[in-house]
Order: sequence, then C-alpha cells, then structure tokens
Amino acid sequence: MTKRQGGGGPVRQPGMTDVARLAGVSAQTVSRTLAGHPNVRPRTRAKVLAAVEQLGYRRNNAARTLSSGRSRTIGVVTLQTNFHSRTNLTFGIERAAREAGYAVSTAATASLDTAALEEALSRLAEQGAEGVVLSVPLIHVSPRIEQLTRSVPTVTVDGSRTPATEVVAVDQRLAARLATRHLIELGHRNVWHVAGPREWLDASSRCDGWRATLEAAGLAVPPVLEGDWTPASGYRNGLVLGRIPDATAVFVASDEMAFGVIRALHELGRRVPRDVSVVGVDDIALAEYCSPSLTTVAQPFTEMGALAVSRLLRHIADPGAAPEPVSVEPSLIVRASTAPVRGEDGGRP
Repeated sequence: MTKRQGGGGPVRQPGMTDVARLAGVSAQTVSRTLAGHPNVRPRTRAKVLAAVEQLGYRRNNAARTLSSGRSRTIGVVTLQTNFHSRTNLTFGIERAAREAGYAVSTAATASLDTAALEEALSRLAEQGAEGVVLSVPLIHVSPRIEQLTRSVPTVTVDGSRTPATEVVAVDQRLAARLATRHLIELGHRNVWHVAGPREWLDASSRCDGWRATLEAAGLAVPPVLEGDWTPASGYRNGLVLGRIPDATAVFVASDEMAFGVIRALHELGRRVPRDVSVVGVDDIALAEYCSPSLTTVAQPFTEMGALAVSRLLRHIADPGAAPEPVSVEPSLIVRASTAPVRGEDGGRP
C-alpha cells in the first residue's frame, strides 16, 4: 500500500518492521503490543506506541487478528521458478507446517537481489509470521536482512546463513564427491563438470567438491562448463562436451541440466553411457525415466522441508537458543547412464 505526498511519486507505507526498528524491538514484540498481550513490559509498550504514532503506522488485517500474539503462520521466502527441486522442498515445508497446526505464507522473489530479499522478508514479518524458512541462496547479507532475521526466527535451507539463522542443508561437497568418485572408480580419467550459476552456494560447493576429488585422485581438472539449472543450458553445454573426443564422463550439477546434456550427446552420435557416462544431482521423479535412466545423487527435498519446519518451531519456542547448523547427507543412486570407461580398442578395460 502506498500514498503520495505532494506531486511526487508513491511512498511506501510504514510497516511493522519499521516500527520495530524505530522502537528497538522485534517485529513479534510490536505484534504483541498492538494485540494487547499482557506479557509486554510497560516501558516497551510505550516505546512501540510512540514509534507507531511517529511513523503513522496503521495495522493491517493480519495484525488485528493476533489477539493472542500468535499468528500460527510460517513464512517461506522462495525463488520464482518451476524447478522440481524447489517444488518438492516447498511441499515438504507445507505438509510439515500443516501437521503442526501452522499455515504457510509464501513470498516469492524473482531474483536473488538483496533488495528483493529484504522486501520479501519484510512482507512476511508485517503479516505477522512467527518464523521464516529462507529457501533461497543468501550470498550477500545486508544490515537490513540481518536485522530482519534477528527479529523473526529464521531457518535457511540452502547452506547460507546470517549470525541469527539456523541452517538445514545438504552437504553439497559430499554430493559432488560421491558423483565424481563413482566416475573415477569406473575408470574415467577425464571427468568434466557442468556447473550451476555461480551466485548459488549449492553450485559453488558442488564445483569445489568435484575439483577437490579430481585433485585428490591425481587427475587433471578440465575447464568448468557453466549452466543456469535449465535443460536448455545443459543442452548447450552438451553440444560442446560432445565434440571433445577424450571426454568420457561428466558430472552435471542438476538432473534437469543432465537431461539437456544427454539430448545433445544423442544428437551428436555420442552414446550414453557407452561413449560418455553422465551423473546428475537431485533425483527428481523424472530421473528414473530418462533414456537411459539417470545415475544421480539424491537429495531428500521433502524431508529437508520437514526438518526445516521442525527446527523453526523449536527456534520459535526458544528464540534465545544458539543457532545450530544441521547437515543432511545425500546418497548416490546408480542407474543406466554410467558405465566403465571403454579401452582404446573400443572394449571395456
């Protein structure tokens, strides 16, 4: 909601987080004060009401319903995307929240820009969310994001964090090690990598794990091929990879990109896995039905969502507890897209 002053452009209406910042309290304290919660100290109540008056803050409908100081709502910040991994993670969050008696309010952002993340977090805080699951890679932490995650209990699920957040994450370096080691054990000595976007922590961690595994085995590290998680980017990189004669194996940073790589290899006459072995990451439902079925490193997205909710509810109940990271181990699923490297005579070594 905006208002106009004079002949200028729109001005944002002050929100609950603005009141909290001015009063030097959390958004939850503002919510409880406006709801008449008996546990708010008189001095704190006076500071909040003074900030409300100074800013001209008007409570929204969600705030008015907080008669008990509780909204029973969890917020989720997610990226606007149709990636299967994001969908499965959100499903796990929503199911676990529902089973715990909480509703879910989602704030989707179109980019990883700091201002967009600040706006999404502010929106959820103003709606009275008791806690937030931050389901985007948090590369740059602004003072505003840090303040918001301090005022509202927050759990991140992409390995990123602020000093006040708890982290529930898959060990992405281990995922890369599992995939790369599998290909090395099959006799491949030229293992390429199609990486995800650099600004994603998952992508950089997988790239680091791939590189470290090759170096530990005494193998050369080929140049990184960069994708953007889409099958189209996998296809473009597959057209490059398929023209490299000694490339016998590739670790692809997501299943969806791996589908594109396999399509390109087929079109170039490179057979999978006879000529090139391919490993993906995620184990989305379509991986088993790819042709050939895709060897991949499985991530338990639904379980991750449930674990994030469990940790968040614990954080809401005890906001003063020190945040603790939780790492979930991935697992290698071997299917038909990988095979032992062929010898120079065309047979198996």
